[in-house]
Amino acid sequence: MSKKLKAGILGGTGMVGQRFVSLLENHPWFEVTTIAASPRSAGKTYEEAVGGRWKMDTPMPESVKNITVKNVNEVEEVASSVDFVFSAVDMTKEEIRKIEEDYAKTETPVVSNNSAHRWTPDVPMVVPEINPEHMKVIDFQKKRLGTKRGFVAVKPNCSIQSYAPVLTAWKEFEPYEAVATTYQAISGAGKTFRDWPEMEGNIIPYIGGEEEKSEKEPLRIWGEIKDGVIVPAKSPLITCQCIRVPVLNGHTAAVFVKFKKNPTKEQLIKALWNYKGLPQELLLPSAPKQFIQYLEDDNRPQVALDVNYENGMGISVGRLREDTIYDWKFVGLSHNTVRGAAGGAVLCAELLKAQGYISEKQ
Repeated sequence: MSKKLKAGILGGTGMVGQRFVSLLENHPWFEVTTIAASPRSAGKTYEEAVGGRWKMDTPMPESVKNITVKNVNEVEEVASSVDFVFSAVDMTKEEIRKIEEDYAKTETPVVSNNSAHRWTPDVPMVVPEINPEHMKVIDFQKKRLGTKRGFVAVKPNCSIQSYAPVLTAWKEFEPYEAVATTYQAISGAGKTFRDWPEMEGNIIPYIGGEEEKSEKEPLRIWGEIKDGVIVPAKSPLITCQCIRVPVLNGHTAAVFVKFKKNPTKEQLIKALWNYKGLPQELLLPSAPKQFIQYLEDDNRPQVALDVNYENGMGISVGRLREDTIYDWKFVGLSHNTVRGAAGGAVLCAELLKAQGYISEKQ
């Protein structure tokens, strides 16, 4: 591509916003030209606005340090300078729903990391390898919003990335019931150990709203478009517990599954290795070449060894064993702020560009 699309980041000073900035450095299709945040950050350079709160392992890209941060509430001004935006704003759900639609109504596509629109019936919630066809609901959303190119698309919660792709890969064996316990990193709360010292050596057995998301969002991803809205699937039924653990990055899931068919271990592992989706076929820039890997060692996957598999965009699975109550059990691992947040949204934006939904503003 000779000319990159101009991307804005709404909520660019927070942890997910910083991850967007980091991932989009030297992106072949997109260039961060605009960063918007709260009124208190507006008018400062990005470097000044973030100050000592840069939370990424890699340095702040030189290309964004001197960008003057705009007020995210000045929708028309922000929208006028970009082809599309990523959203990682920190507001109430009602405020997020409104501001994302306000941006869409300026004919600016919005690719959101937030949960506010995940259950808006005509907003696609997409893991690009699983349900890229859900982007077609955008055409119905545009009619509701009265737009030609503006819309909102979202990615699902970070907690489901370590098991929903696995259950999708096993769809031919008809999983119908699953129990998942997720062990979730503190960066999922936008924190580091410096911000949250009480998490060191600690476990908190509650993450607000997370269990409902973990149980329900996979069903929406597996659903279908009917009469212009996404209708969730009815199975497999999933029950979850979500636990915060003293890990910086990486959500681990321990999962038990029942199948209507009777797969062998070899069949299940082969299905994982063979599973791929549209991002792999289209060779999208952020797509992992191998979406799911299976690790034979009994002590894998481990956060320390495996969280950055495929640059944090791949899923690692291990400890697949027959169970005495359920049929099979396994452990999955995904990077919660890359695949589970900003990276998943970047991949959605790449898919939307490839499908023709995001293009240069005329």
